[in-house]
Amino acid sequence: MEVHSRHLGPQLQHQVFVNFRGEELRCGFVSYLVEALQRHGINVFIDSLERKGEDLINLFARIEESTIALVIFSERYTESIWCLDELLKIKQRADQGLLKVIPIFFNVEPVTVKQLRGAFGDQFRDREWEYRCDKPRTDRWKEALSSVSCKAGLAFDKRR
Repeated sequence: MEVHSRHLGPQLQHQVFVNFRGEELRCGFVSYLVEALQRHGINVFIDSLERKGEDLINLFARIEESTIALVIFSERYTESIWCLDELLKIKQRADQGLLKVIPIFFNVEPVTVKQLRGAFGDQFRDREWEYRCDKPRTDRWKEALSSVSCKAGLAFDKRR
């Protein structure tokens, strides 16, 4: 089941931006989370509304429209450059005091994210190698992962 935000006109802005590795969570955890938030009158944005091949600038605009970002860390999160670049924008807005960030650890421990351990860390190191000519960018990704994973958040595993 694909979940979409409803646009009621230009005056309505997204309140909650959900950052997650789509392929891994879209049809399960995220669809239930978004449905529950919408049921309680919370306006939510997920990237299913963006057309494939669109520029990330559209997603950055949605982050800027939001007051809360839910960052859902999962084992395959660091496979996605889009997730990491969205995370940079989220951290930037949070550092400016314009966005509240709530990390959600889905089948990963906060320490795994912060210290880049296990498969999560291995995939990040693959991105570092892939972007080895852009060390400032990979350093910002690493800082954002560390910073956001240190915030008070929620942890879920497959049994919950």
